[in-house]
This record gives sequence, C-alpha cells and structure tokens, in this order.
Amino acid sequence: MVQAQSTLVLVDITATDEKHNPVHQLSANDFTVLEDGQPQPLKVFEEHVAGAPAAFPAGPKLAPGTFTNYSPAPARGALNILLFDKLNTPLTAQGYVRDQVLKYLKEAPPGTRIAIFALTTDLKMLQGFTSDPELLRSMVEGKKNSLNSSVLMNNAVDGDNPGDDDVAMDAASLAPDAATIMANLQQFEAEQQSFQWRLRVIYTLNALNDLARYMSNLPGRKNLIWFSGSFPINILPDGDLQNPFTIVDSASDEFRQTSDLLSRGQVAVYPIDARGLMVAPMYNASSSGSSMARNPRNFGNAEAKWSQKTNGEHDTMKEMAEETGGRAFVNTNGLTEAVQSAIESGSNYYTVAYSPANEKWDGGFRRIQVKIDKPGVTLAYRRGYYADDPNKPVHGVQAQGAQGQSGQAQNGQPAPPPYNAFHAAMIHGAPDPTQLIFVAAVRPTTADSETAPVEGNQLGKDVQGPFRRYTVVFAITPRQINFATGQDGAHHFGLEFVTLVYNPNGELVNQQANGVVASIPDAKFADTLKRDIIYRQQISVPAKGEYYFRMGMRDRNTDSVGALEIPIGAVAKLQPASAAAAPAGANAKPN
Repeated sequence: MVQAQSTLVLVDITATDEKHNPVHQLSANDFTVLEDGQPQPLKVFEEHVAGAPAAFPAGPKLAPGTFTNYSPAPARGALNILLFDKLNTPLTAQGYVRDQVLKYLKEAPPGTRIAIFALTTDLKMLQGFTSDPELLRSMVEGKKNSLNSSVLMNNAVDGDNPGDDDVAMDAASLAPDAATIMANLQQFEAEQQSFQWRLRVIYTLNALNDLARYMSNLPGRKNLIWFSGSFPINILPDGDLQNPFTIVDSASDEFRQTSDLLSRGQVAVYPIDARGLMVAPMYNASSSGSSMARNPRNFGNAEAKWSQKTNGEHDTMKEMAEETGGRAFVNTNGLTEAVQSAIESGSNYYTVAYSPANEKWDGGFRRIQVKIDKPGVTLAYRRGYYADDPNKPVHGVQAQGAQGQSGQAQNGQPAPPPYNAFHAAMIHGAPDPTQLIFVAAVRPTTADSETAPVEGNQLGKDVQGPFRRYTVVFAITPRQINFATGQDGAHHFGLEFVTLVYNPNGELVNQQANGVVASIPDAKFADTLKRDIIYRQQISVPAKGEYYFRMGMRDRNTDSVGALEIPIGAVAKLQPASAAAAPAGANAKPN
C-alpha cells in the first residue's frame, strides 16, 4: 500500500516451509527487497505471529441517534473475510462449501476474527468482523446464506461445462443446409455465453473493488478467502466457431484496478475452487449423448475445451493470489483444510516498508521482488504496484454521482453501468467503505406526519405518503479531505452528501443528494482544520413500514468515499431534532 503522506511502500510477506507451515524468527537481514531490480533499504520490519489477539478496541461512545462508519479493529493481527461467490459457483458446489466452512468454524482457534460476505450480482455483508464462533455458524447456516442458483451461468446447477450436452453436434457430419444452421446456432450460443461471462467478470471485479474500499482504513493485513466455482475470464479463442474470438474476454483494465485496490488495502486473496477435485463431465455416463457416440471427435473437442476453460480459470485464480501475496487452492476436496491453511498462513507474516527512490507518480508498474537466503523457505507477497498518484482517483474509476449511469446494451441485453465507487457504496446492504470516516446524527424532524415529501427529495416509483420527516447531520474532520491549492493561494475542496431510503427488498424509496464546494483563504486555513465540516439534509420516509437509511459522502478531489447504513427503527422513537440549520463549512456553497 502506498501512503501519500509518507511515500512508504508496505509489503506483507508470508514465509512457509515445504509443508506450508509458517517460518518464524526471521530478521530484516534475512530479506532482500528490490523494486525494478534495485535494492531498497528497509525503513520498517515487523513480525506478526498468530495467537490469542487482543480484544477489539471499544468504539466511540455516541449519543442516541448518532452513528459512525468507523469499524473497531484489533491493534494487531490479521482480519479474515469469507466470500461466498454464488454468482460464479454452481448450486451443487455451494452446499459442499457451506458444510466445509461449518466444519472449520467448529474447530477455529479462539480469537480468529472473521467477516462473511456473499456475492450474487452485487456484494452483501452477511456478518461483520467477529470472533464469536456461534454467531458465525448461525450466519452460515441461516436463511441469509441460503443456496441460490447463479442467474448468469450457462448451467446454474452443475456449472458451465462445455460439451456436456447433445447440442454440440458435429456440423461436418450433417447435410450442407443443416450444417450451416448448426454452425449459426453454435455461434449464437457462443455470443450469448460470452455476454454472460462478461457480466460475471464485471460483477466479480466490482465486488472485489468494493471489498478493498471497505477494508482500506482497517489496519494491517486482511486475508480474503474467496470460494468460487470459476473466475470467468477467458483469454483464448475458440477455433470451432465462425468468429473464433467471440468468447475472448479482455478485462485487463478492470483486473488492474482490482489488483491495485487490493494492494493498497493490504488484502491478500486466497481463492478456493468450490468445485473441489473435478473430472471432465464428458466422462460421466449421463453426459454421453448421441453426438459423442456417433463421432469421437466431438468427445475430444469437448474434453479439450473443458481442460482449456478449467486451466484458464485456475490460472486466473493463481495470478490473483500471486499478485496480492495469497495462495490459490484448486483440485482439492479438503476445503476445510484450505481455509485453515489460508488463515494460519495469512496470520503469521512479516511486514516490511521502504521509501522508493523513484518518486514519480507516472502510472507505471513497479515490480517488487523479495529474496531470502534460507533453503526450503517459500515467500508470498504482492509482486508490485502501479505508481498512480495516491491523491488522484484509482485508475479506471469513473466518478458519476451516487446513482451511476446505465451501460450500453449488448446483444439486446442491458449492460451494467461503468464501475462507480460512490454508486457501489450506496447500494443497500453493501459493505460500509471507510476511506472517509464520518459521524451522522439522525433524528425525526417533527413528531407529526406530512402529506408531501421534503422539497428536493426524489421519490421512487409508486411511493405514497403520509411521510415522516427526518434530519441527517453529517460531520467529518477536514484533515481527511483533500484541499487543492489554487493560484490565488486559497484551498479548495468539494464534498457530495447522499441519504437514501430503502425498503427491505432493496428498492429505492427516496433520496436526497447535494453537496458543497468551499474556498478557504490561506489565512483562515489553519483555523479551518481545527473544526469539523458539518452538513445537514432532510428526507421523508413513509410513515408506515420497515425502511433503512443509507448515508454517504464523497471527496470530489480524490473520489474517496464513506458510507453507513441503519434501520429506521433505530431512530424512529427519538425526540424530534432542532430545526436550526447547521453550518456547511467556511465559504461553503450548495452545489
């Protein structure tokens, strides 16, 4: 992770022996760190050893109706995230994954801190960080983590298995007209499948981006243990199609952005193939249709496609693990042991830091190499970073406001919008990003209901009153905000504030979005840094029913975001707030 304030590059290193056991008591002199081939003097060297970690520090004591997205985290020790990837995992494998995770949780070492997330077409936090095994087990067993079939898999139950049905007939054995029809059909199916793969790539990478942003302000190393049936990136053409490059899916920009965010957040990825040890589906008697019986070439082609696809998925998993300092687990039925190994390895590590001689933020890739003069010791660490300016938005992120924009249609189907960090942060149930840490005070504005919503609110479709009005007051220390110094010597900043109301189904009921731009004279700048920036919004909520507030803010200069979510029930019975307006900062102007 590159820190803008100190220009230090942090590198977490796991050292293991031939049996993948952690190697302890190494010294700084045992390591040689190079950037682009040049040795780097170490500024920091620390060893982290798993054990009974200290208790979570207590969060700030807040008054009723006051909330923060600050996440109490241990002062030392790694954090572990279990990601159940239901988007890319066939239904038959999900049950096995759940059973294996439950088996691990029954034997997990005391004090192991774990959070649980699920991915469908978006990312959901099922359980925040806790070391309570009962709480974790109840979440894995509960309804919120129930089995779901993937909406974008060719075969949602058994997975995408090329060549396992009778549709893959040999066009060469058919009459000319029939052969042409069959070739066109295969081309059409390949294009549809390619579009589905593309959607899965985008949704998967966006979810990993969200996780990286969520963990960005949590100290220390995070181990992302990712259960997936496949990672849908395909880089090889299919020579049997009229257009061999139909299924080739290039996601290099998204992949770079994801890797960069994970590196900055000290996140090591441990992908685990949820399908376990696999046998090619065409060896299954239920998959041996008439097309394969009549022409052995179909069998060979199907087997080659399956091997190519599976190897490509495993290579992608391994690449993600290697680039972030983790380890991939493929072709194993021991998922319990894989989780145990990932957490043990990721909880025993070394952290080194150096100040790179090349301080130019030119966007180029800086390769990191770590060497050790110890036979039999294997090192895992992130292999480099992109030298993007830490004070600018991460490469590839497009800032388009909280609600984003629709992407262009492909093959007659709507594409997801370009990735938007603020939009992702404001999704109901999404992780709470902590790039900006803030406090929000929420109270009813009045005790009475109203027939019309607050002026400026944007109601969802078919939302009707009566309404109850609420006041939301944001507060953030200005030291988290990026101030750009203009030619006039003044310090400029811009903040966006959004409050959304969701129903339990995740449907947007109401929203209020606005913000401030400010110009602080240099003579007043030091004094401005001593006072919180305050901003107030009002929003209407239907008087009856269960709803949720999701509140967030974005720094326009850096695209950094923060968000939090609370149920309306947490504040509905509080005394009404004062109607007095809150200051929006020196020289702040609504925008």
